[in-house]
Amino acid sequence: MLTFTISTSRREEIRDLTERVQEALSELGATEGVALVSVPHCTCAVYLNENESGLLDDTLTALGFLGRLQRWRHDIIDNNAGAHLAASLLGSSALVPVKMGRLELGTWQRVLLVELDGPRTRRVTVAVLAEA
Repeated sequence: MLTFTISTSRREEIRDLTERVQEALSELGATEGVALVSVPHCTCAVYLNENESGLLDDTLTALGFLGRLQRWRHDIIDNNAGAHLAASLLGSSALVPVKMGRLELGTWQRVLLVELDGPRTRRVTVAVLAEA
């Protein structure tokens, strides 16, 4: 297992982790199995999708809509209920097959971190479940 950090610079942003995850696989010596990419945070998420600027903006707009729907009870504490809810919908981890040491992603798929309550420094863990 390997952990690295990534610093975000805006309240909401999407960062491409694909190359860093691939580097982690190399550092771990992973050749076959499944990579688990996980973040131990409640207001950011990891998901797989295309890294296209319009789609990234659309994703943040759709997720940001949660914060504008109504006044959430949790907002009384720290005004980030929408971030918690959006992160819950996307999830805190993604599983990606690994073949011959490489992530087995579709043509346009990338491993993406979604920051929903930044700027912050986030931890990302890559673990490999290897074939026996």
